[in-house]
Amino acid sequence: MTIAIDAPMTPVPGPTSWLPGGNFLKFRRDPLAFFTETHRAYGDIARFSIGPQQVYLVSHPDWIEDVLVTSAKKFHKGVALQRAKRLLGEGLLTSEGQAHLKQRRTIQPLFHRQQVQRFADAMVKHAVRWRESVTDGATLHVTNEMGALTLAIVGETLFSSNVQGDADEVREALGDAVQSFGAAFLPGIEMLERLPLPVFTRVRKARERLDRVILKVIDERRRASADAPADLISMLLAARDPENPAAPGMSDQQIRDEAMTIFLAGHETTANAMAWTWHLLGSSPPVERKLHEEVDRVLGGRVPNVEDVPKLEYTRAVVAESMRLYPPAWTIGRKAIESHTIGGYTIDPKSLVIVSQWIAHRDPRWWPEATSFRPERWQSVLPQLVPHAPSRPKYSYFPFGGGSRLCIGESFAWTEAILLLATIAQRWRFTPVKPPVPEPRITLRPSHLQMHAVRR
Repeated sequence: MTIAIDAPMTPVPGPTSWLPGGNFLKFRRDPLAFFTETHRAYGDIARFSIGPQQVYLVSHPDWIEDVLVTSAKKFHKGVALQRAKRLLGEGLLTSEGQAHLKQRRTIQPLFHRQQVQRFADAMVKHAVRWRESVTDGATLHVTNEMGALTLAIVGETLFSSNVQGDADEVREALGDAVQSFGAAFLPGIEMLERLPLPVFTRVRKARERLDRVILKVIDERRRASADAPADLISMLLAARDPENPAAPGMSDQQIRDEAMTIFLAGHETTANAMAWTWHLLGSSPPVERKLHEEVDRVLGGRVPNVEDVPKLEYTRAVVAESMRLYPPAWTIGRKAIESHTIGGYTIDPKSLVIVSQWIAHRDPRWWPEATSFRPERWQSVLPQLVPHAPSRPKYSYFPFGGGSRLCIGESFAWTEAILLLATIAQRWRFTPVKPPVPEPRITLRPSHLQMHAVRR
């Protein structure tokens, strides 16, 4: 495969269909296969239509970096996340321009590594509680189990409380609302959302229910004494823009939007990463044995703590390789707000540009034995927190996005995944019962993943 040469007048290659909406139907049926086949057939930039929307799939790491970093000001968030505002509001995930930059400056200190370390005890505590609840020989729906575990963790770190009952409904409703990424392109979906259809009704009710929980906590924290719980809500209340520290803090609505984003995005992505990791370990006994050897050697039978995170190098490599093969955030959309040139081709305003971790992370140009689960490939670049090898283009691996919209919770996610994996692997291994079906929604969820719990 070669990179397209400068040819501004040459049409961008890509799949066509004689059926009206043919590409949309293929995309809806299996977006992972559609992206894979399109990249294989047409190269690092391919153009197709989904209804009236012109879409460009951009797959070379250098061009991905251009879209996400170098020329980021020429793009806004894609259609799906724009429509996610109905649930998430104007949080970091959905806001644009100066509002986004100000919010990121204000919130960034909450996710510095030193702050994240304060929450490590909660991560381990809930992992220990979960592993003690497992029965030897039980058949587990691993995706659901990991979702419940990460939900308990984000509930404590965000709210200092148990919000499991409230969050379950919202999480399920969000999944219903975004049946697939492709649903965002449905003509007239804004009108459909106003109809009393069950899927949209559940989302509206779920938002109302969680709003009550979040706003109640915000009110309690505003009226609390100095010894109030040191959770993320309290930190959001105290946060100030470092460039204008005398300015008022965030409004209740702003805090609600950021809390909702952290609540839903934070636990969903980590839960999926953990579920995929258990699936891969259960299918690869040699890797599993090596993981157990490291956990036993580093921890010596005690419960892990945050100081162990940099010592668990192979554990980190397992997580990194799992997110390479099954990135929880599997695609990123950007809408062009002005003309832009990529690889010699002109991208018109209002076009949608898609960059896909699923494609880049499995590209054999950058990843020998690209579909094999090989954590060893990361050991030459450890113990860096964010794996990257100089021999590969930087954006051949970007599980947390990039540029000014790099996931603000990246350090939190790495710490949580490593501690959960080490804590649970001390006591349990999981053997396959039913392999998962990749479910590419807003995140890449392993659906129907069942495994047997085997006590070590």
